[in-house]
Amino acid sequence: MENLIALLVAAPLLGAAVLLCGGRALDRAGHWLGTLLAAASFVVAVVLFTDMLGKGAEERSLSQHLFSWIPVEGFQADVAFQLDQLSMTFVLLISGVGTLIHIYSIGYMEHDERRRRFFGYLNLFLAAMLLLVLADNYLLLYVGWEGVGLASYLLIGFWQHKPSAATAAKKAFLVNRVGDVGLSIAIMLMFTTFGTFAFGPVLEATGETSEGKLTAIGLMLLLAACGKSAQVPLQSWLGDAMEGPTPVSALIHAATMVTAGVYLIVRSGAIFNGAPDAQLVVTVVGAVTLLFGAIVGCAKDDIKKALAGSTMSQIGYMILAAGLGPIGYVFAIMHLVTHGFFKAGLFLGAGSVMHGMNDEVDMRKYGGLRKYMPVTFVTFGLGYLAIIGFPGLSGFFSKDKIIEAAFAKGGTEGWILGSVALLGAAITAYYMTRVMIMTFFGEKRWQPTASDSGSAAGSGNEPHPHESPKSMTIPMIVLAFGSVFAGGFFSIGDRFMHWLEPVTQHDHGDSPLSATTVTGATMVVLVIGVALAYVQYGRRPVPVTAPRGSVLTRAARRDLLQDDFNHVVLVRGGEHLTRSLVYVDHTLVDGVVNGTAASVGGLSGRLRKLQNGYARSYAVSMFGGAAVLIAATLLMRAV
Repeated sequence: MENLIALLVAAPLLGAAVLLCGGRALDRAGHWLGTLLAAASFVVAVVLFTDMLGKGAEERSLSQHLFSWIPVEGFQADVAFQLDQLSMTFVLLISGVGTLIHIYSIGYMEHDERRRRFFGYLNLFLAAMLLLVLADNYLLLYVGWEGVGLASYLLIGFWQHKPSAATAAKKAFLVNRVGDVGLSIAIMLMFTTFGTFAFGPVLEATGETSEGKLTAIGLMLLLAACGKSAQVPLQSWLGDAMEGPTPVSALIHAATMVTAGVYLIVRSGAIFNGAPDAQLVVTVVGAVTLLFGAIVGCAKDDIKKALAGSTMSQIGYMILAAGLGPIGYVFAIMHLVTHGFFKAGLFLGAGSVMHGMNDEVDMRKYGGLRKYMPVTFVTFGLGYLAIIGFPGLSGFFSKDKIIEAAFAKGGTEGWILGSVALLGAAITAYYMTRVMIMTFFGEKRWQPTASDSGSAAGSGNEPHPHESPKSMTIPMIVLAFGSVFAGGFFSIGDRFMHWLEPVTQHDHGDSPLSATTVTGATMVVLVIGVALAYVQYGRRPVPVTAPRGSVLTRAARRDLLQDDFNHVVLVRGGEHLTRSLVYVDHTLVDGVVNGTAASVGGLSGRLRKLQNGYARSYAVSMFGGAAVLIAATLLMRAV
């Protein structure tokens, strides 16, 4: 069975190569080819998963060595794969949800002239992410890591004729390069410390390594995770990434890019377990980001950007759980999987709404759409209930476990982290209820859009909301089933915990609160968040133009001034640093070089005057030199 592992990556990679290099002859069938190869990867994943279930817990790890990539003395880099319970979980999520998004894209991108290229990029995205989670060493993981960054750049900027899309793609690319530097430094530190970067030897040797070295490696890995998973302080790219086609947003947020950081931290658990300081920083980053993203989501009128803030917040929960060590590793991955279902469903539902509303994204121009789009309403609604943690749905089982694990950390740290997680749950219930009410309830608020000829608003075509085609609704229905049942299925007999425990280990911790108490507190804050949103948006008319709002609201609309901060600290700071370096270069470096050259030139000019070509001058020089030598000789004898 291990010989099948390479097919997981090879199928979508082949699709990317054929679709991107095959030319226009594939325009009519390219989308089917891309979808078929994504589905083929999922089928192989199911076969491998079934075989893995038939083995004992300690026998489920498979490996496949393809070839030696860089075989030199003292440095061995292999292209080899490792498939264990952790990577198998990601493979099923990536290929399964990725295939559904491919199917959805057939209808969503039906009229796009560059659809073949779009599906080629989707296949490339899947192949890179699968390579990332299947690699058996950090260097090969880095190849997949960079491939994910490239594919996201191409897909976010797919509609490059829009300046906003081109800018968003560049922003995502550049911000992620900062995180990538962290991963590259971590890999170098691993090699100098352990003499290898293969998972097995590195993670097994952590117990014999100093805490300082592990802390340095852990912090660099966290920096990399912050970039890919849009965590503070490298979160600014995620909202702008919504400029890409909606299936891209679903793929990035549910199954690929933002999950990479969580995978990296959990896979490197032994490093963080040996570096408590780095582990603490991970929990702080997760706690700050889950509140940051939730607050931003409260103020966005763009439906996709509201969901982007939600993703930032939910990934914050996962990073927080990963920072708890063995107490939270399992629950970080469990929430990642359930989030993959309901967040993909929510984004595809948002795309369905846009499809029926002439690509309008402003929720203030929606209202009452449940009457016109019943399938979208039901599937989106189930995703909404799942993400807020409604009892019995997926989010209830996975997010509650993270809150319990935060309290189980114990001490003051546990109380702080648990309280932050509870507050995040309340804000999540508020902003997601806001999205639900503004989109599907109340009176219709849509208006005629301006015609392409540039006529005034009101003279164009009024949106006619309608249900999306089956190619779009069927994936939404499948994802809705996952949103409802996945969490409960994983929790029966703690089966998900037992599935991952051989890889991630698990510690129950020492919680000062019982599970019933935590669940009760979560339900209370959920009701409060829903009630506040209902009072504000359900019982009052929603103005088409957003009111000015408080200082916090205005700041949240601008992503809590993250771009302003980056501009002042990084852009202007970089400009001042550059000017200072130029000044030092001109005055000090060039001054020393130019001064030395001028001194040599001046001395040469003076010495040149001695070479005047007159014999009498040379005779005088010779006479003077001889006189000096004679005088010196006589003086030495006298002494």
